[in-house]
Amino acid sequence: MPTDDPAAPRVPRMDPVHARAWRALVAVGEQLPTRLDAQLTNDAGIINVEYAILGALVSAPGSTLRMGALAERSLFSTPRTSKAVTRLQKRGLVERISCAGDGRAINVHLTREGLRTYLRATPPHIELARDTILGDLTDEELTTLADLLDRVIPRLGTD
Repeated sequence: MPTDDPAAPRVPRMDPVHARAWRALVAVGEQLPTRLDAQLTNDAGIINVEYAILGALVSAPGSTLRMGALAERSLFSTPRTSKAVTRLQKRGLVERISCAGDGRAINVHLTREGLRTYLRATPPHIELARDTILGDLTDEELTTLADLLDRVIPRLGTD
């Protein structure tokens, strides 16, 4: 509520262009994870952070990564990645193994069941991506979107 009190602190405002972009980005940031988790849970019994971990392991040499590298590749914080790995390990989708060169480090390895789960989740996951965001955008718009988000992501950090 506006005030006429000159001692009242001034609240900074965004111009309409910035405000519209910010509201849209926040809305996507709030709604997309919920949609991703619902789809992945329904189709494969996993959530998005778990899917990202399985995907990172699928593309890793020997389907194995150190925990820190896994967190970096999956774009989630190390503590969140570790908790998700624990859940995945309990379901037999990954296993933790000692790192031969470093006794302090833990490697995470994708199991056959983890690969099957990832492969089962991927087609409907891609369909959701196309249905919600990617499908109506041109290649030029997608390139612009990716370029813009690639500039923002490093500023957000993961930990």
